[in-house]
Amino acid sequence: MNTPNAPQPAPPAAARKPVRIEQLGRVRTDDYAWLRDANWQAVLRDPAALDPEIRAHLVAENAYTDAVLAGTKDLQTTLLAEMKGRIKDDDSTVPAPHGPYAYYRRFDPGAEHPVIARTPRAGGAEQVLLDLPARAKGHAFFSAPAVAHSDDHRLLAWAEDTQGSEVYRIHVREIETGAEPAPPIESCSGDFTFSPCARFIFWVFRDDHGRPTKVFRRALADGSDTLVYAEPDPGFFLGVETSLSGGSILVSAGNQDTSEVWRIPGDDPTAPPALIAPREPGLRYDVDDAGDRLIIRTNADGAVDFKLVEAPLDAPGHAHWRDLVPHRPGRYLVGAFALKHHIVRLERIEANTRIIVAPRDGGAEWEIAQDEPAYVLRAESGLEYDTATIRYVYSSPTTPRQTFDYGLATRAAILRKTQDIPSGHDPARYETRRIDAPAGDGASIPVTVLMRRGQALDGAAPLLLYGYGAYGIPMEPWFRTSILSLVDRGWIFAIAHVRGGTEKGWNWFLGGRAAHKMNSFTDFIAAAEALIGGG
Repeated sequence: MNTPNAPQPAPPAAARKPVRIEQLGRVRTDDYAWLRDANWQAVLRDPAALDPEIRAHLVAENAYTDAVLAGTKDLQTTLLAEMKGRIKDDDSTVPAPHGPYAYYRRFDPGAEHPVIARTPRAGGAEQVLLDLPARAKGHAFFSAPAVAHSDDHRLLAWAEDTQGSEVYRIHVREIETGAEPAPPIESCSGDFTFSPCARFIFWVFRDDHGRPTKVFRRALADGSDTLVYAEPDPGFFLGVETSLSGGSILVSAGNQDTSEVWRIPGDDPTAPPALIAPREPGLRYDVDDAGDRLIIRTNADGAVDFKLVEAPLDAPGHAHWRDLVPHRPGRYLVGAFALKHHIVRLERIEANTRIIVAPRDGGAEWEIAQDEPAYVLRAESGLEYDTATIRYVYSSPTTPRQTFDYGLATRAAILRKTQDIPSGHDPARYETRRIDAPAGDGASIPVTVLMRRGQALDGAAPLLLYGYGAYGIPMEPWFRTSILSLVDRGWIFAIAHVRGGTEKGWNWFLGGRAAHKMNSFTDFIAAAEALIGGG
């Protein structure tokens, strides 16, 4: 810690430069508007263009932080060593089978970015598809969040950002020759998808305001781009994907209230997009192609926590939606995907998740769940539509992530990988609890608690309470290696699943936004009071 009574440096004081702003009939003065670079659009694409005065202030703030924390250098070094000791230096993903190959990513010792590779599905020598550490060399910043291969296994595409602005460049490469059949795609959001025929790549344009506003189709034969869809509402965000079945290329537009999806037949990628259902305020839906029909997750018809419906390919509008999984309040339908013989969905109830598998031949559905007080399950669709195996990931605050392959015919789970903690981890040393904190309006706030097993609950232990409560994003109780550095020192760590997330459904989100935003804060206070009351 800092030396007692040591003089502290003065924080840098930003200059006051009053700016009068009039909006919606109201006037306010912002003394610090100058810290938003007037040339911010250029800065997004070239950080070196940042106003020197703004840069100087940021450098001074960083120097102040370093000075204030100077007395914690030894502790920082210790904590960093502990956290790095829990991370496997040369980790890799479980290979995902697709046709004749199995695809995966692996980290070489000390590397910050993975190598993308594949092997023959039956076994054989590795083929490196993309060496991201090599591409990162010479850049102060590098990120490649999206990598995908074409269905015919000939092409690889990836989005990369070398300046931290989240304005991405997409490269497409022939796997065998290394040649790029078309120039890189500039000014994109990083979202893209190959057409099933691999002759086109659909990508999302990011405008000078940083918003994804258009979807283009690039012909890989000549590098020409064709506008597919332009979004007129600046508050909507765009995405594009190809369904696992290959039957549809789906363009999605939406915000937190409303969504809209356009479909292009997978076997006719140059066809104009067809609207699934026109946007209506408050109507949300997303679409998957199940081969002979569409599977749609929606909040239509008062289904606040969402339901699953089906629709004909040639008449996908709302009037033709037929319920597959009816709405049930409190059972939040997080998502679903269609396989050739099954539909798999993820549900969340009381801040815990479960996987439901439903045969498409009308047989009885069944559940994959766990019995810990707090945990997370994630189902992965994989890369193949016609498959008898799904993959799921299980984790809890005490249990490192475990990856299973699950046989849909046998209903047997095979453990493929357990998150390796090189410095060692014994789940029995820790305890997870789930408590319910009463809110002032009668709501019950779930709180996930992680502590050392046998921890005395006498009010003496320090506690870190964390919460978020915004945008419908749940704070799920995953295994977090960094938190163990606190818990091992006698701290208790707790997550307050406050309104504004979706831990208890979409209504839980609605109950913590707009006019109800105060609930996010009072829920957090209620969680703290419940924890204090419990020692």
